[in-house]
Amino acid sequence: MRVAVVGVGYSGFNANTPDLSWKEIMYEAAVRAYEDAGVNPRKDVDSFVTCAEDFWEGFAIFDEFVPDQLGGVLKPTFTVTADFLHGLANAYMIIKSGLAEIAVVEAHSKASDIVTFGEVIKFAFDPVWLRPIGKAHPYYFAALEKSYYMSRRGYSDELFAEVVVKNKRHGRLNKDAPYSANVSVEDVLSSEATFYPLRKLEIAERSDGAIVFVLANEQVAKELRDDPIWINGIGWWSETSNYDTMSFEAAYAKKAAEMAYKMAGITKPAKEIQLAEVDDRFAYKEVQHIEALGLAKKGEVEELMKSGYFDRKGEIPVNVSGGNLSVGNLLEATGGQKALEVVLQLRGEAGRRQVDAEVGVAMSWRYIPTATGAVAVFSR
Repeated sequence: MRVAVVGVGYSGFNANTPDLSWKEIMYEAAVRAYEDAGVNPRKDVDSFVTCAEDFWEGFAIFDEFVPDQLGGVLKPTFTVTADFLHGLANAYMIIKSGLAEIAVVEAHSKASDIVTFGEVIKFAFDPVWLRPIGKAHPYYFAALEKSYYMSRRGYSDELFAEVVVKNKRHGRLNKDAPYSANVSVEDVLSSEATFYPLRKLEIAERSDGAIVFVLANEQVAKELRDDPIWINGIGWWSETSNYDTMSFEAAYAKKAAEMAYKMAGITKPAKEIQLAEVDDRFAYKEVQHIEALGLAKKGEVEELMKSGYFDRKGEIPVNVSGGNLSVGNLLEATGGQKALEVVLQLRGEAGRRQVDAEVGVAMSWRYIPTATGAVAVFSR
């Protein structure tokens, strides 16, 4: 029995939403998803999954605050403390197990409400050995990772500047990309090295937004719409959570992709995948994730990037939405934005940024200081 995406909805994505609460942006996304799927949440949906991290929210047991906005009162509702793609995996398994015919997964970001962003991140670090090191800001650790990765692969700073230029250019075709811009490699390289060698333009700014997906089993999906998007494979993996022992080479993405590819029957991802949306909340992360997903061999990304291989009209378009560098850092909703773009592209509903693709992959990372990621493979 296959599982499909039969409805999608989103609200945002904006640098800030002072006029809306997180409940309101979640409600907007949910209404749009239900209209898209043609379902009544109170009658048709069997289970609800929301993705939330208590440290971002400022309170605990988040699922207690969810049913009203999602139409899930008196229905099974639970929280996955992880990114949207992890929530998608849970909803997928609920349907595959036969416990539900239709399930909903939601994730959101109200990052503009977080006043002490860096201080919140520090709570995820080991309190004895690692937390005291990042006294200035946890991005210091991302800078260390970038430095290590550059040395390991022999990549130049120009490569990561090319990532910024590509994604911000892609974002200009996306009305929901508040940080899109027309920048040059020179602009990126001359921007402030906020955490050397990590430059300001290489870091995704924060955004508010919400994404809701409606999933259904194969029989119901075919009844609801003529163009369901199938979830062919999904995987997730966690490396150590300590920066002093993790690989710095996105092993989490590699392992998650291997799991998803095995399920989807993909053996040569660079040949079988026509579209990828990967986490690029730091420009160097896109390069790591391209390699980890098997879309390019180790060490060859720089040459391919400069040749336009990963551009919207290239061989394997990567982050056609503009990525996080254009759309913003959506916290636990980041994977939702990636999956949303892939679904819209496969449906042919991506507007000016539309590409020709039959199979697409979405990938997310749980952000500093984790080495946790998830991958989902979608097809028409």
